[in-house]
Amino acid sequence: MAPFRDSFTAPTWQHVLVLVAGAILSPGRRTVAAALRVTGQDQKPTFTNYHRVLNRNRWCSRSLARCLLRLLISTFVPSGPVVIGLDDTLERRWGVKIKARGIYRDPVRSSHGHFVRASGLRWLSVMLLPHIPWAGRIWALPFLTVLRPPNDMLNGTSGDTKS
Repeated sequence: MAPFRDSFTAPTWQHVLVLVAGAILSPGRRTVAAALRVTGQDQKPTFTNYHRVLNRNRWCSRSLARCLLRLLISTFVPSGPVVIGLDDTLERRWGVKIKARGIYRDPVRSSHGHFVRASGLRWLSVMLLPHIPWAGRIWALPFLTVLRPPNDMLNGTSGDTKS
């Protein structure tokens, strides 16, 4: 975790370490509450400080992604070609407060001749695709995931987004 330390302030870094350990150890859903529960921090009166790491504290996800990509490249492809892959995932979400929701083609329920629309959030994941010799295959190692807003939010128009 040391390469990531410079991206956080000292108090935030202590909270990050607890959250990462809790995310690794918690069974089931990886939420802040689950991470705090498994690390024994859930009864502390300052538990909200851990939630602030994700919704209020200052840190740059792109800086962390850059650091992670450098570590992945030096570990898995120090001398070979760097192959980057992209994948988008539709997360079905509803609610008044969800502003980046759009209407997209559902790749699971659609076929070549049948178009099915789904409402939700579209996430774009960028990953390194190294060949792992001991696994005998290529692995997708994500280093950055971003929310891709619908086209109508990007260009100021309204309407459905299809892709």
